[in-house]
Amino acid sequence: MKKLFALGAVALLLAGCNTIAGVGKDVQKIGQVVEGAGRK
Repeated sequence: MKKLFALGAVALLLAGCNTIAGVGKDVQKIGQVVEGAGRK
C-alpha cells in the first residue's frame, strides 16, 4: 500500500514538472517520499 502511494506521488510530481529546474526539484521530492515510505 505504501509503495502504491509513493508511486502515485511520483506520477503526480512528474506530471507537474515543466522545466529542467522543476525536474531537479521533483527528483529531490521523490527521494524524500521514497525515503519516508521506507522508514515506516
